[in-house]
Amino acid sequence: MIIFIISSCTIDEDKRIADESNTSDWLAYGRTHSEQRFSPVTDIDTANVKDLTVDWFLDLPNDVALVSTPLVVDGVLYFTGTMNRIRAVDATNGKLIWQFDPDVAGHIGNNRKPGWTQSRGISYYNGKIFTATWEGRLIALDAMTGKQIWSVLTIDPEKKMGITGAPKAFAGKVLIGNGGSEAAPNRGYVTAYDAETGDLAWRFYIVPGNPADGFENDAMKMASETWTGEWWKYGGGGNAWHGFTYDEELHTLYIGTGNGGPWNPKVRSERGGDNLFLSSIVALNPDDGSYKWHYQTTPGDAWDYNSNMDIVLASIKVNGVDTKVLMHAPKNGFFYVINRENGKLISAKPFVETTWASEVDSITGRPTINPNARYDSGHVYITPSPHGAHSWHAMSYNPHTGLAYIPTIHDAVIFDASKINLNEWKMNPGKGGIAVGISDPDSLPRPYYGSLQAWNPVTQKLAWMVPHQELWNGGTLTTAGGLVFQGTALGKFNAYRATDGKLLWTYDAGLGISAPPITYKINGKQHIALLVGWGGAFAGVGNKSLGWDYNRHTRRLLVFSLEGKAIVPPQPPPYFPSPIIDNTIMVDDAVAETGRNLYWQCFGCHGANVIAKGMAPDLRASSIAINKDAFALVVREGAKVNMGMPAYKELTDNELSALMHFIRKKAHESQN
Repeated sequence: MIIFIISSCTIDEDKRIADESNTSDWLAYGRTHSEQRFSPVTDIDTANVKDLTVDWFLDLPNDVALVSTPLVVDGVLYFTGTMNRIRAVDATNGKLIWQFDPDVAGHIGNNRKPGWTQSRGISYYNGKIFTATWEGRLIALDAMTGKQIWSVLTIDPEKKMGITGAPKAFAGKVLIGNGGSEAAPNRGYVTAYDAETGDLAWRFYIVPGNPADGFENDAMKMASETWTGEWWKYGGGGNAWHGFTYDEELHTLYIGTGNGGPWNPKVRSERGGDNLFLSSIVALNPDDGSYKWHYQTTPGDAWDYNSNMDIVLASIKVNGVDTKVLMHAPKNGFFYVINRENGKLISAKPFVETTWASEVDSITGRPTINPNARYDSGHVYITPSPHGAHSWHAMSYNPHTGLAYIPTIHDAVIFDASKINLNEWKMNPGKGGIAVGISDPDSLPRPYYGSLQAWNPVTQKLAWMVPHQELWNGGTLTTAGGLVFQGTALGKFNAYRATDGKLLWTYDAGLGISAPPITYKINGKQHIALLVGWGGAFAGVGNKSLGWDYNRHTRRLLVFSLEGKAIVPPQPPPYFPSPIIDNTIMVDDAVAETGRNLYWQCFGCHGANVIAKGMAPDLRASSIAINKDAFALVVREGAKVNMGMPAYKELTDNELSALMHFIRKKAHESQN
């Protein structure tokens, strides 16, 4: 009897999350289980969107990178901020109801994790909010009070793995993956836990382990036949850090999997092979995690072309027949339409320039890979770049227009493995890295770095496109009001006509936008909500600063309506700090070179060439970086761990000094 009641509640909850007609809530990462990010609300439309104004806002002065999708459940808006801190606020006015701090700094200890201080989202199910922390815990909170119900550690704390993705709640379970294939030898996996108790339900490994240890299931045995050499010593990668979709109609779970670790296939699988299940969509039985089918988008991946991007469900006409499909626009630049009942490819066409492959065979489903694309004979120009043609920034699908709206990237790199010592890698398989050199090319595929593309999945053709000056723009939302909303790297929040891309409305948020917007309707009023806070990989390692400063620009939650009357304090203009020039410090070039070799651990947040992009302070202008004791206190002793600055306790005094010399050298060079 108890089992029956729990099962009934589970069914009801999944039907609620799958309900496309719900207008008052935003219950899942992509609004519903379909991940379409389409709302049936029509109050705000093409005629009146020009009247959209800020209804209420919430300043978040202690947050940095805000990239997540908020949830709205029964009139409460939930969102995650820096260091996985969760807030619940009244969705009509922003009044704080509760907040939860998982104390990431207190749990991370000396175990530095890949990734950043941000999270892409949370999940809701049966009265609980689920969050995954940077260092690897999955936590269930009471949605009404914010009190912790249970917590489980999902990764080995000694492993160089971390979590920046949103959990996925479905069918009485909650799923979480991890990232870190570049940080160290890691074998990716996803794990499902009982949503009520936190008990382990099942785990699915993405790549096979050492055959001598036996295989967990037939899927791993099958996958092992696509690997060569001693791949398990290098981990293999495949980490699934994003891209989970539950098909309530077919009771199937789809996971998008990650790239190879290391990137160079000659290291991880020296005699070739497809390397399953890297860069794939894998369909699993949600009850026990057993394998159903897979489709590999990038066999033998050599370019960081993971398939962790959105997996969107819909029914579309295929040769005039209504067909249940999933749509997927991964990093590799091809837009895939796949029959989700059996995993068979329907069509795949490039939505950007693709120099690694010329086409995807419609019969075999395999790409035709261009000569030297895997950099076998020296350097090669490759587009898309490792940023991908489409990254984690959410795409949306509008069933009324039949178009998918993709935050698209137009970028390229030079891959060159000619200076990689393969024998050294074979002698030292335990180190992290990518085993290939990458550099900027002389030219890019287009005169602009990014775009918003409207793509027709039936015809596999571009319907319309809006170019963007920068490549790292926010995710999209589309509505039955005939609109598409997107924020940009330059801080503009825009509304476009969904049929042709005409710009109908814009709001200057004064700070780069990386997060996707959501919409909900309460008390007869439609709201559009958006977190504003420059973040993600490009906000750390991008090629230039946009002037979004770590300290000066206030991160915010903005909520708009047609009746809004809130007065939002203006942001300061873009800021480019002046480096500190301390002539009492004589830079030793040899010592600075040692510091340069150490700085690779820092550039993901503090920026290439020590030019910060907004994720962290600009060290060239930091007084801490010219004070030996203060520098040691922060860098080695972890004085700012609670703000996301890890402790590097293994650094010696000489190494700290070398880092300071390198920072000072870059500060002086920027004045020349």
